[in-house]
Amino acid sequence: MARLTLETLPIIDTHQHLWDFTKFQPPWLKTEPKLNHSMTLKDYAKATAGLNVVKTVYMEVDVAPKQQVAEAKYVAGLSASRKTVMAAGVVSCRPALPGFAAYAKMLAKSPYHPYIKGLRQVLQVPDAPRGLCLQPTYVKNIQLLGELGLSFDICIRPTELSDAAKLVDKCPKTRFILDHCGNGMAANPNQAQWERDIKELAKRPNIVCKVSGIVKTVKPGMNAVEALTPVIVPTLDAFGPDRVMFGGDWPVCNIATTFRGWVETLREIVKDRPEDEQRKLFHDNAEAFYGLKK
Repeated sequence: MARLTLETLPIIDTHQHLWDFTKFQPPWLKTEPKLNHSMTLKDYAKATAGLNVVKTVYMEVDVAPKQQVAEAKYVAGLSASRKTVMAAGVVSCRPALPGFAAYAKMLAKSPYHPYIKGLRQVLQVPDAPRGLCLQPTYVKNIQLLGELGLSFDICIRPTELSDAAKLVDKCPKTRFILDHCGNGMAANPNQAQWERDIKELAKRPNIVCKVSGIVKTVKPGMNAVEALTPVIVPTLDAFGPDRVMFGGDWPVCNIATTFRGWVETLREIVKDRPEDEQRKLFHDNAEAFYGLKK
């Protein structure tokens, strides 16, 4: 088998954001001037040019609650069309609010099924207090996702991974994805705690982890490979080769680098690992987890 290169390594991007301002204007973008403009599939195609991105999984962009159904319809429609690399999506939700159960049940049926694979609520924003994901209503609704065959992405503060572990324990029939290596970061002041908590969380068999997002924590002047190795290596070792997936986190990655720059950094960090493990990380695990085979 020919040696993998950046051009031949197949990539499934499990964390592809889009925000077309003619359709959605996520409120949080008002505080992010570098990102506060439309980011479309055409822009994504330019960002990934020359790389072998074969499929993507859209990741929700924290739209206003009143736009959640429209977001899901948009993503399901694009995925069903088979005219783009987008094959499926994870959409926005608010599990603590009334109406969540009806919303989730709707997503589990046609025309959203089988293109909507899961849901996410970002739990690291100021209006998400610590412990939100452990409130009884929240837990009950995440348990419902397991019954419906839908997954839940955990995007939580790195010092709150113990809460994530408790949620996963309470929902053994739900499949979870930990985003962004548990929000580990370059030059992490809480590195020791984060490493302990990642190892503990990874013991749960119903959770996998995205190697995504963390590149945005690389500050100017840092060597990205050196800065992110202490995040990526412990994550890969904790979850093992079969429970990790690549995520581009485009266009948020543009805060620190480009999509290509992120791929090159990750490839450099994992270059000495067996090629079958690299294929699993960048492609095979995502294909299996999200059921993306033709």
